[in-house]
Amino acid sequence: MSTAYCFDLDGTISTLEILPCIAAELGVSDEISSLTRLTMDGHIPFPESLRLRALILGQVAIERVHQTIDMVPLDPHLVSFLSEYTKDCFIITGNLDLWIAPLLDRLGCNWVSSQAIHVEGRLRVEHVLDKSQAIRQIRSAGTHSRIVAVGDGANDIPMFQEADLAVAYGGVHPPAPSAAAAASIIVHDSKTLCTLLKAL
Repeated sequence: MSTAYCFDLDGTISTLEILPCIAAELGVSDEISSLTRLTMDGHIPFPESLRLRALILGQVAIERVHQTIDMVPLDPHLVSFLSEYTKDCFIITGNLDLWIAPLLDRLGCNWVSSQAIHVEGRLRVEHVLDKSQAIRQIRSAGTHSRIVAVGDGANDIPMFQEADLAVAYGGVHPPAPSAAAAASIIVHDSKTLCTLLKAL
């Protein structure tokens, strides 16, 4: 059985939330961290939160954003899994392509994200990813007979609902209660997660 493994990025593949790292450049990391946590827990709708955070963080030069993201640590077990199962792995992230494309291109697997452009020196969010639609597109391609989704936040629930198996991951921080409730399995460390995925 061919399985598509679909991962959230922030706090799943990365061992830190990426947007608060960018926010540190402006001295507002605590504020963005709080906003990120409220969004992950489902208290603020993801599209509105992303647009607000992008409005604030759009002040950071794109070159500096890429340098900052390049220093964000990644989980070595999950990176190894992505490398071993590259053609079957998908990163499904609400983060912006303008910021994270270099990182995702280095990881080498398939990926889908929200989209943004620069207009007259300002960052403009063009499209906020619907994670459920991303899973439906993978399914409609017909190359995988089963889809496993891995994430930690409320914005991963639409992905969980479309997948055949949903894993709430708590390796970096506890998964949001709503994500845990929507998941089939809860896993708290990356080594166990990779062992589980390989055994499926």
